[in-house]
Amino acid sequence: MDILLVASAFNSLTQRVFAELGDRGHSVRVELALGDEPLREAVRRTAPDLVVAPMLKTAIPADIWSAHVCLIVHPGPVGDRGPSSLDWAVHTGATDWGVTVLQAAEEMDGGDVWASVPCPVPAIGKSDLYRNEVSDAALEAVLLAVERFASGTYVPQPQDTPPTEARTGACGRPYFDQNLRRVDWASDPTETVLRKLRGADSQPGVLDELLEEEWYLHGGHPEDTLRGRPGDLVATRSGAVCRATVDGAVWIPELRPRRKAGGPATFKLPAVLALGDRMPALPEIAAPWELPEGRRTWSDIRYREAGPVGFLSFAFAGGAMSTEQCRRLLTAYRFACARPTTVLVLGGSRDFFSNGIHLNVIEAAADPARESWENINAMDDLVEALLTTTDRMLVSALGGNAAAGGAMLALAADEVWCRTGALLNPHYRLMGLYGSEYWTYTLPRRVGHEEAERLTRRALPVTASRAYGIGLVDVVVESTPQDFGAVVARRASRLASAPGTRRRIGEKKAARERDEAVAPLSAYRERELAEMRATFFDPGAPYHALRAAFVRKTKPSSTPEHLRAGTSRVVGQPG
Repeated sequence: MDILLVASAFNSLTQRVFAELGDRGHSVRVELALGDEPLREAVRRTAPDLVVAPMLKTAIPADIWSAHVCLIVHPGPVGDRGPSSLDWAVHTGATDWGVTVLQAAEEMDGGDVWASVPCPVPAIGKSDLYRNEVSDAALEAVLLAVERFASGTYVPQPQDTPPTEARTGACGRPYFDQNLRRVDWASDPTETVLRKLRGADSQPGVLDELLEEEWYLHGGHPEDTLRGRPGDLVATRSGAVCRATVDGAVWIPELRPRRKAGGPATFKLPAVLALGDRMPALPEIAAPWELPEGRRTWSDIRYREAGPVGFLSFAFAGGAMSTEQCRRLLTAYRFACARPTTVLVLGGSRDFFSNGIHLNVIEAAADPARESWENINAMDDLVEALLTTTDRMLVSALGGNAAAGGAMLALAADEVWCRTGALLNPHYRLMGLYGSEYWTYTLPRRVGHEEAERLTRRALPVTASRAYGIGLVDVVVESTPQDFGAVVARRASRLASAPGTRRRIGEKKAARERDEAVAPLSAYRERELAEMRATFFDPGAPYHALRAAFVRKTKPSSTPEHLRAGTSRVVGQPG
């Protein structure tokens, strides 16, 4: 079918629906919801069989939904209505939720139901929940709804007639504003503070006063030993700040200053960096990479061992990796490589693997060009360390999405294991960059030069199944987001004890030497960095404006042409 996706942004869920429908042979185009008239023109231009809205903050005009079936993805169970569905799910401590695909109608979220799929709600941040459990349920619901529509026989069910799918106590709820999010540091216990922070971790953040200024707090993690006067900052760790509660403390990784009237849009930064000179003198309290049993504290890098397998996990906010984070991860990697293991797993936890260099930190730097250069070199140092490791098997385990340099970081391992729900965006073009991280070596080595050129030129997301089909990943892991780590651990244990693993490790050094004789790694790095340096230090290069727009979430003036072209050009290709 010809399907038009209408979305307020080409976010993670829109990307997944786009890519999965394309994998199934549908011709899929995207139109961003930038006004009623552009949307009408897009419908006239594409004449779609079906309109699907994976993420929409505005209403579809009545003249469109009255002439075309328009399916709206609502992140709530049947009967749930309102713009803050997931906020309420986290706030009320729901353990089960759902996603409903309903037909656009005059009443917002009140149309007939085409599909509804339940999902669990673990104790995690809202954005993590949205990208994983909700995304899995949404995809299942969309595919079911599209199949039902294509049959031509299915009759959607009015919401006042409960369908067979499970209901979970849903209802119409108001917008979840900052009055509901506000933390009372003098009385809220740690678990209440955490729930409020998790419910706003990515957007919109929790508005609060800190050091006599207003900030949005982003993210929240428990601390088990540090204490202080409620509301006070008591320590720092890896760019995060620890703030005391009435019965404990929480770690807050990122802050965003409240926008001043008439001022520019603000953006998230590591908390210590955001506070800058306002920071009081606080102890920097490191957490050990190997966290003792029973500890309940935050760290963005962790290491553990299970027999012959080492697990080096990292969880950076938004998947972005600053210069400092890259260097700390490289130090941890060298520590892990000094351990007597046969297999080393990188990643392996839920949500983002990596999205490459930290554009927010770069944008905030006194010299963004210099910080860009330092950041890309730190990423390259990390990737080079992986590519030159020849004494053990390396596995990149992607429980969530990977993009740009983060996708290339994954490819530096011997094997790439990817959860079914993860997406890869192995390209740099949309940020006006040539790219580095040795991609000109690792990407063609896996998929061939022709496919590598196609992936980087088209700049579209790739599903785990398609990535497997073209050789971009080696294993597609069928698991829930919550079970991914355990499934990876079992598989890694089997790899470590497999008869052929020692032989494969023994062959790595010779293979590296053969590749080095053809073209040394330094040559790939030098060519890539020459392109990057020319871009970074050219004030007129599009990268600088694109970075600023991305960081400040500037709304585009029109839908990018590569999204309007969509999947129609690649239907029928392998994978």
